[in-house]
Amino acid sequence: MGEKKCGLLGEKLSHSFSPQIHRLLADYEYSLFPTPSEKVEEFITKGDWYGINVTVPYKEKVIPYLDCISPEAKKIGAVNTVVRDKDNRLCGYNTDFYGFSYLVDFCGFDVKGKKCIILGSGGSSKTVFNVLQAKEAGEIVVISRRGENNYDNINIHSDAGIIVNTTPVGMYPENYQKLIELRDFPQCRGVIDLIYNPEKTPLLLDAEKLGIKHSNGLLMLVAQAKAASEIFTGEKISDTAIHTILSGLRREMLNVVLVGMAGCGKSTVGKILAEKTNREFLDTDDIISQNGKTPAEIITTKGEAEFRKIETEVVRQTGKQRGKIIATGGGVVTVKENYPPLHQNGIIIFINRSPKLMTSENRPLSEKYGVENLYNSRLPMYREFCDRETDGDKTPQEVAQDILDILKTIM
Repeated sequence: MGEKKCGLLGEKLSHSFSPQIHRLLADYEYSLFPTPSEKVEEFITKGDWYGINVTVPYKEKVIPYLDCISPEAKKIGAVNTVVRDKDNRLCGYNTDFYGFSYLVDFCGFDVKGKKCIILGSGGSSKTVFNVLQAKEAGEIVVISRRGENNYDNINIHSDAGIIVNTTPVGMYPENYQKLIELRDFPQCRGVIDLIYNPEKTPLLLDAEKLGIKHSNGLLMLVAQAKAASEIFTGEKISDTAIHTILSGLRREMLNVVLVGMAGCGKSTVGKILAEKTNREFLDTDDIISQNGKTPAEIITTKGEAEFRKIETEVVRQTGKQRGKIIATGGGVVTVKENYPPLHQNGIIIFINRSPKLMTSENRPLSEKYGVENLYNSRLPMYREFCDRETDGDKTPQEVAQDILDILKTIM
């Protein structure tokens, strides 16, 4: 089937993972087709393609241009997969139904009899509604900006047991936005956010903090792509492919974030890791220095509080990126607001080096407080921040290898 053109139709597609996924599923050309709204009809009716996936905001818009749609897609009122049949008719399907259903089952979300609220009322919302209905959920409430159930009166649904976000709120590059405060839903036992960039939106970070079962939408994306690929090729694909591809994507997208005292070797280890993993290395202190003054100079001339404000903004921007090796400043853990940006896309590794092996030279805070005192005061913060801890008394090469071994265990 390699000669047949397939791809993804949408408005803005620069950050899509669909080409990577489909290349691993089967042998066909798969491209991105970013298309403005006024050109959708022409693309659908005259485009040079065999099969396409359709993403927001066109899952409903394409329906009038199709010759036939599957019963499932008709019931949902949204299409995300279109193929040309042997008679050149355009046939629409909804593989998102399979994708979301697979996510709910695989992750073990117990929706039966539960009150569910769906944030958003677009094409994805309709799919989620139908899946929840098929799985015998209790009351299902769709929250929209202007509907009967909206964000101004959402408190009347504070008894919801399952919350699903189908809106783009919290998606890259607006990573730090959210529609609701999860603490306002004390009976919530499951949160699904269809966004997968970042890996953990503010909604999912809140769920994690509160100990609520949660998932992003990456598993759904891969599962629906598998179902679409079966339609494109007419060949069955094993479910094991879903998880092989999912693991690979997570490996590729994960940031490795290094925390630890100034002088513990974060930059040296980070550069070794970057070389071994073929990733870009970013150092938040170096990024700060690009504006003309080093962290030490800022702390000396303007004080630590001013430096922390600058550092937090750099952390917020750096943490939004994906697939990087990131070295942070020694005191990044002293500001709790730095944790979500670093954790949203990353595994945080604490390089724990003995204070006796570190120097205070050219480090104003170490000079002021003493390396050992500073280490002892920050140690609980490093351990609260990090996902894993490594022995920083080893050589940089050994520490880097320890981190690589850690990564193998979590993928």
